[in-house]
Amino acid sequence: MNRLDDAGRSGSASGKEFGWRLGMVAFLFALLAGFIVVRLLSVQVVDVQKYKTMATRQHEREVVEQAKRGRIIDRSGRLLAESVQKVSFKADPYLVRNTPVRINGKKDTVNNVSEVASIFASHFGKSKSYYARKLRKKSRFVWMERSVPIAKAEKLMEAKIPGVGYEKEQHRYYLNIASQVIGLTDRDNRGISGLEKRFHDELKGQDGIKVFQRSAIGERFLAAGEEQIDAHEGLSIQLTIDADIQAIVEDELRNAAIRHKAKAAIGVVMDVETGEILAMANYPVFNMNNRRNYRPEKARNRAITDAFEPGSTVKIVMAAAATEILHRTANDTLDAHNGSYVVQRRVIRDHEKFERMTFREAMVHSSNVIAAKTAMELGQETFYDYVKRFGFGERTGLDLIGEVKGLLRKPQDWDKTTLPWMGYGYGFTATPLQVLQSYAAIANGGVAMRPFVVNRMLDAQGSVVHETRPAKGGRVVKQETARYLIDEYLEPIVAEGTGMAAAIPGVSVAGKTGTAQKLKNGSYHKGGYVASFVGMFPADKPKVAAIVVVDEPKPEYYASMVAAPVFSRIGKRMIAVSEPLKKKLAMTSPAEEVLDSLEAVAVPKLVGLQGRDARKLLEWTELVMEYDGRLKDIVIGQQVAPGTMVVPGSAVRVTLGAWGEEQAYNQTGMQ
Repeated sequence: MNRLDDAGRSGSASGKEFGWRLGMVAFLFALLAGFIVVRLLSVQVVDVQKYKTMATRQHEREVVEQAKRGRIIDRSGRLLAESVQKVSFKADPYLVRNTPVRINGKKDTVNNVSEVASIFASHFGKSKSYYARKLRKKSRFVWMERSVPIAKAEKLMEAKIPGVGYEKEQHRYYLNIASQVIGLTDRDNRGISGLEKRFHDELKGQDGIKVFQRSAIGERFLAAGEEQIDAHEGLSIQLTIDADIQAIVEDELRNAAIRHKAKAAIGVVMDVETGEILAMANYPVFNMNNRRNYRPEKARNRAITDAFEPGSTVKIVMAAAATEILHRTANDTLDAHNGSYVVQRRVIRDHEKFERMTFREAMVHSSNVIAAKTAMELGQETFYDYVKRFGFGERTGLDLIGEVKGLLRKPQDWDKTTLPWMGYGYGFTATPLQVLQSYAAIANGGVAMRPFVVNRMLDAQGSVVHETRPAKGGRVVKQETARYLIDEYLEPIVAEGTGMAAAIPGVSVAGKTGTAQKLKNGSYHKGGYVASFVGMFPADKPKVAAIVVVDEPKPEYYASMVAAPVFSRIGKRMIAVSEPLKKKLAMTSPAEEVLDSLEAVAVPKLVGLQGRDARKLLEWTELVMEYDGRLKDIVIGQQVAPGTMVVPGSAVRVTLGAWGEEQAYNQTGMQ
């Protein structure tokens, strides 16, 4: 009996334990089922958008389609800057190292780096180790090559190498003139100086967005049902600058700077009736298509960023005030004190020992003594008022970045020597453009015009989006005063005075020389001078005004010997080559000087471009391409070295072939 009782109790306990265990399992299954239901509700109802987005990201990708940057053209439509499409190759080193590929029939990842490095080395000529170092980096992104011509990149683009991709980019090409005005873009196509920076937002356009999907086998195609945004080309900018005139000014400035061992040279040409800048040039310059040689110092537009004491060119302000306030005439006689005049124990000297002379003679021979005495007669407030009227101490409003207003103190801050020294151009500073604008106002009948370089903005279809209208800056002097200043002072200065070297055969010229000693470390530096000439032509009805400034010429430094001759040469060449200018001047025949020496066109670098692109680039620069080979091939050599200055219309012979031939071809000695 005891055994039966024990067996019964044991069976009952086992049944309870089994029931408890079964209940626990059922509970766990119910709990798991509940969790699954809750999770499904969360995924499919509560957080449905979140997971849809995650799923989409796994098989869709947005690709930015870069908009083509707008062109920059001169006043007649000649291309000064345009973007050409190039390709940059990128890689994910992690994927390159870890994606299995078949090598000799077997899957392997060990040799991936070596294989990919070999492929790039064979395409671009650099060492295999150069690319291998990039692919061994821990970064998930490296650039393998940047800005590769399409023709050279095409085969590699089709290779579909695991972990390697590419991006199409815009590369900027320049005619290589007006470098400080036009400026540059960086590798990312952003403007970093000049007009490229000032109008970056207008030029860059609007990038597009393309949404792609990948199939099961990895092929990419445009996603159906997704919004595809097309890229829109940026606005093009048409300048007031004339490329021919700009090239002439740059050429003459370079020659003058080299001839006179000068630190720098500046030249600006302006239409006096509208304020349009026909040329704005600086020396030294830089190669706009070789950014490795770019230096901020060379990119500085000295015509608007550098202010200096203008010297005798500002005597026209003194003469204008004397004419209107003192009723001074050209025939009035004045005492020049034998070329030496003492003010507050400081001596004002003339370059000659003048005694009594007429006011015309004082202007023609640039007497500092007469200018100082006249300024003192006018008084501080009156003289300051005229200096301000002529635009000094204020920015001109030019549509470029970096313009300074110069230094002009108010009369209450002057000492007893400030006024007489300001009479002949010391005691305040001005930019070359400010000085030019003051003379252009006289040439324009006494009315100042606001200078500008951007004429129009055009959309991709060529329609005008914005146009700059000439704007008056205010009346500087009476019309009769302006005419009197030209006839009695400025024209005689060129006909018989210090500006004789600025004369242009067959054209009447009016203008003024200026030789100013430079202030350095609180004292006037011996041997440091700024030589300038500013003038207008034709004198009887001026249409064009121009200024030439040469900074620290040696050993000659007088403007009559340094700056005035440059003005003359620029004027001769401008008239000879510019049909619009000849029409404006009502001239029926060009100047007699034959322009054999016009070497203002730089040969661009052509190697690496497709033949058709190279020919187009040469057309921009008014050069002709002669070639051996087929236009669909790549330029593997050029006979004229990049950067060489040649006459427009010259032929540049190139050799076209497969890219792999380049290294062997260059060994033949072709430069």
